[in-house]
Amino acid sequence: LIAFFCYCALEQTTGLWASSYLVLHKGVAPETAAGFASLFYIGITLGRAVCGILAAKWTDTQMIRMGQGIIALGLAALLLPVGESAALAGLIFIGLGCAPIYPSVIHSTPAHFGTQNSQAVIGIQMASAYVGNLTMPPLFGLLANNITPALFPFYLLALLVLMVCMHEQLVRKTRRS
Repeated sequence: LIAFFCYCALEQTTGLWASSYLVLHKGVAPETAAGFASLFYIGITLGRAVCGILAAKWTDTQMIRMGQGIIALGLAALLLPVGESAALAGLIFIGLGCAPIYPSVIHSTPAHFGTQNSQAVIGIQMASAYVGNLTMPPLFGLLANNITPALFPFYLLALLVLMVCMHEQLVRKTRRS
């Protein structure tokens, strides 16, 4: 549940705050920043199409790990002090990385929790996802307003690290069962 919470929080925070981060911290023009931020969603869209093909050969765990790795690359690109092009690539990579995670988490639920429990668990996962969507973007807004918008990639990184830890713990626990 925490992994799914973190994923949805990361996706929603990125979508809502990317352009503000680019304007307020990177000095990108507002019109350009809005265009860059839309590339995050294009990354998700293109990534989901590609992941549909990869899913035939890869397991859900492999898909999730791949997505997390690509998000990490995107965050690294956001942190590079080399200008707008790195930020552009970073947002695309974060979107591409987000693409396989949501569907793979839902698809893997019966394998982790049993077919008989999967409907109930998916309902709880959805509740957790909505709480992440609802609470974490405004929390970043408070941090950005009261500290600095430069925290954006670090905030996303914290969510990613927690997501990875929780997903790996789930994989280990359910592998033993």
